[in-house]
Amino acid sequence: MILWLWSIILSVLLAGNVALGFAESSVQPSESLDSLVYRFLDTGEANEAERLLQAILADEKASVEVVSQIIGGDGAYQRQPVEILPREQIIVRGRTYPLSLSIPASYQTSKSYALIVCLHGYGFTGAEYLERWRARLGEGYLLACPTYPSGAWFTRPAEELVLETIREVRRQYHIDPNRIFLTGMSNGGIGAWLIGMHHAPLFAGLAPMASGLDDVVLPFLGNLRNTPVYIIHGAKDQVMPVKLSRSIVRELETLGYPHVYREHEREHPIAGGHYFPKEELPDLIVWFDSQRRESLPAKLTVVRDASHFQSFSWIRIDSTDPIAAFSQDLVDKRDERIKRREYAKVDASIVETNRIEITADRVQRYSLFLNEQLIDFSKPLTVVTNGRLSFSGTVSPSVETLLRQARLRQDPLQLFPVHLPIAVEKLTP
Repeated sequence: MILWLWSIILSVLLAGNVALGFAESSVQPSESLDSLVYRFLDTGEANEAERLLQAILADEKASVEVVSQIIGGDGAYQRQPVEILPREQIIVRGRTYPLSLSIPASYQTSKSYALIVCLHGYGFTGAEYLERWRARLGEGYLLACPTYPSGAWFTRPAEELVLETIREVRRQYHIDPNRIFLTGMSNGGIGAWLIGMHHAPLFAGLAPMASGLDDVVLPFLGNLRNTPVYIIHGAKDQVMPVKLSRSIVRELETLGYPHVYREHEREHPIAGGHYFPKEELPDLIVWFDSQRRESLPAKLTVVRDASHFQSFSWIRIDSTDPIAAFSQDLVDKRDERIKRREYAKVDASIVETNRIEITADRVQRYSLFLNEQLIDFSKPLTVVTNGRLSFSGTVSPSVETLLRQARLRQDPLQLFPVHLPIAVEKLTP
């Protein structure tokens, strides 16, 4: 979440008292519900979060409607540095990474902006990519370019760095949650694919360049049902053969998913065909301008290996049959389940008011996260899984569920006061 105005006021009120994060509770008797909610969402200390949660639940004003309005409001953003910030830092699991930012000189705290996260290639840094992008972006975009050693964006720590970069920029600047984009060149393009596929509901679009995917991870393209892709690749690329992108395009065409494919014939004096021509950027920016995330789509496809069980919009795979599991580094392991591409998959559809139909493969249990934009809480809900009735009845919204999910997701447009776990009945031969 953002650094809200209340933090300034609260710091004055608490001057000389117990600091946040100490064992003693920092909940103040007269503290407003808004302040409690904002602090609960922002604190990085689990015990403090639990104390704040209990204080919120004890407040008689804390209804689902009121708390949803607090979380969904823009709040008050503090003024932050603008223009080029090439030497920022971001800490993930105790490790510090360089982060370069470009903020429009005309940035205003009252206006929301699109965010582009750009991942560099091998041998480069985020700062170098910042220079290549910033002059060509309009005043409506913030640009964040983290640096990861060797551009190994296909690893779990790199994935965590990208996600934390987005969270940190959103804490400080007024970002439109429906206009967050992920792009990358070469190794960075591989990262854009992998991170974008696993966390597709976060992004309005992906733009991988001069990159590709191993065939064992192509099934994860299924996650991009609601996430458009803009692909750029050089026909004469000798580092990442163009056939890699062509195979991805064929998969996307088979799925019927939205995408743009730009294949160019240009060559760079040093890089040959393995580069991102500046001539391609204007059309890409026009594409960015036109994209908006669909925050609560009626249809979802989720493909998971055993290392990625986080929520995917309003659904989450909770447990599965034995399936493939990738390691921290996706390139260092290729066991039989990975070779056979044994992944869990769910297709979910809200087919009519209060009827949800699920097709699940290799899934033992999944969870639905619901709100009034998806169903009518005043009427019975029907959930059908693999053609069999899984649930029929009413569901009750909960302030606690709303808050715990909001803290986990950090997305003001994806608020869910209902968590409904569903066991998948095994089909008998």
